[in-house]
Amino acid sequence: MKNSSVNADAKTSVLSRGWGCRSNAILAASVSLVCAPVAHAQDTDLAKKLANPISSLISVPLQWNYDSNIGPADNGERATLNIQPVIPVSLNNDWNLITRVILPVTSQSDIFPGAGDQFGLGDTTISAFFSPVQPAFGKWIWGVGPVAVLPTATDSLLGAEKWALGPTAVALTQSDGWTIGALANHVWSVGGDSSRADINNTFFQPFVSYTSATAWTYTLNTETSYNWESEEWSVPINAQVSKLTRIGDQPVSIGVGARYWANSTPTGPEGWGARAFLTFLFPKG
Repeated sequence: MKNSSVNADAKTSVLSRGWGCRSNAILAASVSLVCAPVAHAQDTDLAKKLANPISSLISVPLQWNYDSNIGPADNGERATLNIQPVIPVSLNNDWNLITRVILPVTSQSDIFPGAGDQFGLGDTTISAFFSPVQPAFGKWIWGVGPVAVLPTATDSLLGAEKWALGPTAVALTQSDGWTIGALANHVWSVGGDSSRADINNTFFQPFVSYTSATAWTYTLNTETSYNWESEEWSVPINAQVSKLTRIGDQPVSIGVGARYWANSTPTGPEGWGARAFLTFLFPKG
C-alpha cells in the first residue's frame, strides 16, 4: 500500500510538472500573440514617420548609390555612401526645428580621360526646416528654412570648392499609408575658390510612397537638379522598397532600389544605377 501511494504521488507530481510546463508554454504563446500586433503597429508607425522627411524622429540613414557611364567616354563609375543624420528639436509647443545633414563619402574612377581614381569626402549639405507641430488645414505637413553647402571635399574632383547658401522647403500629406509630397531647394555660391565655376543650382524632389500594415514601404521619386550656369538638367528616377525591422531592440529600415537617368549632363551618369540603404531609428521614449 505504501508503494502504491508513493507511485500515485509521483505520477501526480509528474502530471503537475507537465501541466505546469504546458501552462507556461500556453501563457508565453498567448503573450506573444497579444504583443505581435502591437509590435507590428509600432513598426508600421515608425515606417510612416520615416517616409516623412521632417518628422519628429531621430534617424541616421546610410545610403549607398552606384552610377556608371560617367564622362565623355562613358567609362567612368562612382559609388557614394551618403551619411544623412536627421535631428529634430522641439522649439516650443508650436514649432519644431529639423536639421538634415548629407555627408557623402565617394569612390570614383575615370570620370574623364586621365582623371584616375579618387576617394574621400564630398561637399556637405545642411538643411534646417522650421516646421509647425500641427499640420496646416489638418493634413498638410510643411517646413521652410535655410540650406548650406560646405566645401568639405578632400579632393578637388569630389567637390565644388565653394560655399553656397539658399532657401529650402518641403510639403507633404499622409493618409491611409500613403505619403505624397515634394522637397525643393536652391543654392547660390557665396564664396570659395574664384577659379571654380559658380554654384547656381535648383533641386526638386517630388515623392510618393506607400507603407503597408507589415511595415514594408514602396517609394518612387526623382532627385532632379538644374544648373542655371550651364543650363543642364540631371533627372534620376528612383524606385525602392524597404522593410522596417529590428536588430535586437534597435529599429532599423533596410532597403534596396534601382534608378534610371532620364536626363543627365554630357559628363554625368547614364543608364541604370543602384541604391541600398540602412537607417537606424531612435524613437523618443
